[in-house]
Amino acid sequence: MTILRQAIRQQRRSLASLAHTTPTPRPLLLEDYSPAEQAKLPQFTISRERGFLPRQDPLVDLPKEFAPLDSLLKRMTIRQPDGTQGLLALGQFGDAVNAELKGAGLAEKVDQVIASGNQHLMSALFRDFCFSASAYLLEPVDQHFRATGQYCSGRDVLPAELAVPLNRLADALGHFPFMEYSSSYALQNYQRINKGNETDPQRLGTGWETDNLRLIRAFEDADGSEAGFILVHVTMVAHSGQVVHYTENVLEAANAGDRKAFNVAMRGLLSTYEKINVAMDTMWSWSRPVDYLKFRSFIFGTGPEKANEMFPHGVVYEGVDEEPKTFRGESGANDTLIPMLDNTTQTTARLPRNELTATLREFRAYRPAAQRVYLEALEHRATEANIAEFSKGNKESLALFILLLDQNREFRDRHWRFTKQYILRYTNFPIATGGSPIVKYLPNNLRTVLNFLDEAFTLLPTSTGLPDDLAIKVDAARGRAETQLRVLDREVVQLEGELVKGSHDKRAWNKGMVGSDGVG
Repeated sequence: MTILRQAIRQQRRSLASLAHTTPTPRPLLLEDYSPAEQAKLPQFTISRERGFLPRQDPLVDLPKEFAPLDSLLKRMTIRQPDGTQGLLALGQFGDAVNAELKGAGLAEKVDQVIASGNQHLMSALFRDFCFSASAYLLEPVDQHFRATGQYCSGRDVLPAELAVPLNRLADALGHFPFMEYSSSYALQNYQRINKGNETDPQRLGTGWETDNLRLIRAFEDADGSEAGFILVHVTMVAHSGQVVHYTENVLEAANAGDRKAFNVAMRGLLSTYEKINVAMDTMWSWSRPVDYLKFRSFIFGTGPEKANEMFPHGVVYEGVDEEPKTFRGESGANDTLIPMLDNTTQTTARLPRNELTATLREFRAYRPAAQRVYLEALEHRATEANIAEFSKGNKESLALFILLLDQNREFRDRHWRFTKQYILRYTNFPIATGGSPIVKYLPNNLRTVLNFLDEAFTLLPTSTGLPDDLAIKVDAARGRAETQLRVLDREVVQLEGELVKGSHDKRAWNKGMVGSDGVG
């Protein structure tokens, strides 16, 4: 059992047995371990330096013993670097898998890597087997779309040459045996051209600017809109170390009743989320909405069960289990940045008890284990410190709390606009490819934040007496929230009506429900 797994199991036992009077312990971070111990930890061990990014930049090149897999993935991409067509463009990837991987002994070689404890290589292999599995299962879907403008069912059996090593790696790493946001498509799929400055805390994140990043694997184009779509997310998450740092400081200050330290930490957290939202807004220039359907089919899931017409019976993992498996698609909704803010501000507790909130909770399972444990503990810790109530005790604290809620609104509003322009503009199917109802799920979460903001503004009816920088921001946030709260419900009703009208076409499900909401 790895060091982190021992810590995770202990943390879960602690969380499960907590009495109301027992403070929830902080999960261990990377810096809590010795250098010798750190080398053995999973790639997604959380730290104040790199946050939710892997503790090492992803491994780009596989060892020579995995050359058959590496070759397939390099030849797979639709647009090859030399301008030719790749295997997926020609509909030849599935045949190549069946012809080239039989007898390659990949499962045995994966077992050797797992036994060695080489976390860096294990994570790279998991990424690559996920790409292979998605390409294999969804190749017919993409081919049919390119030929007819409509979609069909995917392959429902994953051959043992892919299924067995993928499943073993998933078990060893604590992931689902399918493509995920952190562990495969996005955060384990970048390389930095220039490493930048990693030692100066004032410049933390330098080197992760989108124009300094390149993709390792791609389905459609490693240099086009797919690259921009993925790498903007990496740039955003590059700020997550500071999110962890300031969140911990906020909790520590609130528990100590230190108002000055609390406000300093809240300002740092606010500034960090402002940077994340600025990075998010660059998506429009890095990835064109019109290009999204060119790669979206390959990040689709095989679930949710009985609700996915592309995989109505799930997928059998040959050599693993005769019972079909279903997994939600890759989705930016599985990022940890906003759940962190939800839990810190106690917004999570305000979500209505309905199917949409249950889906949000389920999305949280599609994360590396360390992130799942950290989020669960944070929800308890922020409640025990009562961050929302502590913020009410001082006008500047309350203003900072409101502005953090506004950054949450800003993120979710932009996410909603992405969904309308990248997805709803081109499809009339009402279910997001991550499995949630596309016109209800995001507005449900956005409305929760707006209602919380509306309540908080009643406690701060005027910005008089605030520092000038906060007063200007609070007044602007108040106007945005009031306007959006009026508009959102009307917008949802209108879009739902358009989708219902479109669904009268019995083939409507074919028209765009492909891929996943990588935008959330």
